[in-house]
Amino acid sequence: MGKQGSLVCVGSGMRLAGQLTPRAKSCIEQADVVLAAMANHLSRQWIKEMSKEYRCLLDLYGEGGAEGKPRGQTYDEMAERIMEEVRKGRRVCAVFYGHPSVFSCISKKAIDLARAEAFSAHMEPGISAADCLYADLEIDPASAGEQAMECTQFMIYQRFIDPSALLILWQPGVAGDLSMKRFETHQAYIKLLVEKLSRDYPLDHEVILYEAATSPLEPTRIERLPLGELPQATLNQITTLVVPPCQEMAPDNAMLDKLQTLPESVWE
Repeated sequence: MGKQGSLVCVGSGMRLAGQLTPRAKSCIEQADVVLAAMANHLSRQWIKEMSKEYRCLLDLYGEGGAEGKPRGQTYDEMAERIMEEVRKGRRVCAVFYGHPSVFSCISKKAIDLARAEAFSAHMEPGISAADCLYADLEIDPASAGEQAMECTQFMIYQRFIDPSALLILWQPGVAGDLSMKRFETHQAYIKLLVEKLSRDYPLDHEVILYEAATSPLEPTRIERLPLGELPQATLNQITTLVVPPCQEMAPDNAMLDKLQTLPESVWE
């Protein structure tokens, strides 16, 4: 039997107020305490006004979000602070920007801790950057298939790319950071990223830098440029690199033949 305390992790959506689901809003309003690390002041104030009690987690980044403290340590501390409230027997709601499991390991850490201690814990979906990207760029990921990964992960592992499918690289703004301490990248790292991408894509292939709008007054960033010019581009923490296909899909004729020769009797 579970203990009295409970945890629900919800997403706020990408755009202030307009993308919060009714389910997530209800979780925030009904919780005894709400914890969040929303960087935007308006977002913090908006969630605070819906909450019975609100706790901000941003102080755990260190003074001014200073470099030098590993992000992994910060995320562990955030999960533990969330759990401190759960252990008090309170109904806890943790709010995360976008979707609670998309580039947000804190929610999974907290949920795993809660379940290990026999507390009730679950996650509610939110509108993520990927959802906004599909809409803003009018992309159907089913049309040619999609491959998506974190940018540094792509750089340091032997990932095999299919240039006939869409490629999405998240967080190029911290590309190549092995320390997990920095909040920006350097042109030298982006040159290495371009070097690896150029194994599968020509340098004149058009790529897209995308940033979802976070308020009705903020424009969506959709910047198109040749792959070779990427090192000179501005890359922010919220930038996503979208690489459209550069080849047509090649038919698997052997499989097509097998499919076409299957007898109708298989349906009987």
